[in-house]
Amino acid sequence: MAAKQKILIVDDDNNIAELISLYLTKECFECRIVNDGEEALRAVPAFSPDLILLDLMLPGMDGYEVCREVRHKSNVPIIMLSAKGEVFDKVLGLEMGADDYMIKPFDSKELVARVKAVLRRFQPVPTIVTETAAPSEKMVEFPDLTVNLTNYSVVYKGNTLEMPPKELELLYFLASSPNQVFTREQLLDNIWGYEYVGDTRTVDVHIKRLREKIPGNKHWSLATVWGIGYKFEVKR
Repeated sequence: MAAKQKILIVDDDNNIAELISLYLTKECFECRIVNDGEEALRAVPAFSPDLILLDLMLPGMDGYEVCREVRHKSNVPIIMLSAKGEVFDKVLGLEMGADDYMIKPFDSKELVARVKAVLRRFQPVPTIVTETAAPSEKMVEFPDLTVNLTNYSVVYKGNTLEMPPKELELLYFLASSPNQVFTREQLLDNIWGYEYVGDTRTVDVHIKRLREKIPGNKHWSLATVWGIGYKFEVKR
C-alpha cells in the first residue's frame, strides 16, 4: 500500500484547522496541525510534509515570514490561506514562494481540489524502464544553462540553482520551444493546469523570479512580448 501524502496545517484557529484536517483525512491524507510559525518551522523537517497549508495571520511570526524561511531550505509546495483578498496580498504571497493562495472563507471541496491539483503538479510522472530500454531524459541545454526536467535540476554558469518545481517547469516549457511566443493563459494551462483558479499575474511573478535567478546572456533571454506573453528568446 502506498504511503499517505502528508499535509501540514498551520493555523492559530484550532477549530478551522481541525475542520480542514477532517476534510483532508477523509481524502486519505495524513495531517498534522500546528498553531504558530515557529512550531511550523520545527515541524517541516520532523514531519516532512508533501504540502503545507499556511495561514497568514499567525501570532508572532506571520505566514509570509514562515513561507520565506521554509523556502530557504525546502521546495515543499505551499498554499496560503488568508482573509486578505487584495491583489497586492496575493502577489506578495506568490513572490514569497507560495504556490497557490486561497481566500477565507473557502469551500471545503475547492480546498481539497486545490490541494490535489498542487500535489499532482509536484509529483513527477514515474517512468517504467525495462532492461532493454533506456529512460528518455527531458533536458534542454544552452550556453551557461542546462534545465533537466527528469531530475528537476537547473545549472546556470556551472552552479546548481535551488528552484521550486513550478519555476523549473515554466523555464523548461519555454526553453524547450525557443523563440515561440506563449500567452499568459497558455502558460497557466500548461504549467498550472486547467483546475488552477488564479489569474495571469501568477505567470508574471514567476517570470520575475526566474529573471532574478538566471538573468540571461548574449545568447538567450526570457523575453516579454508586450501585449501577448513571453518567450525564451535565442539570439542568432
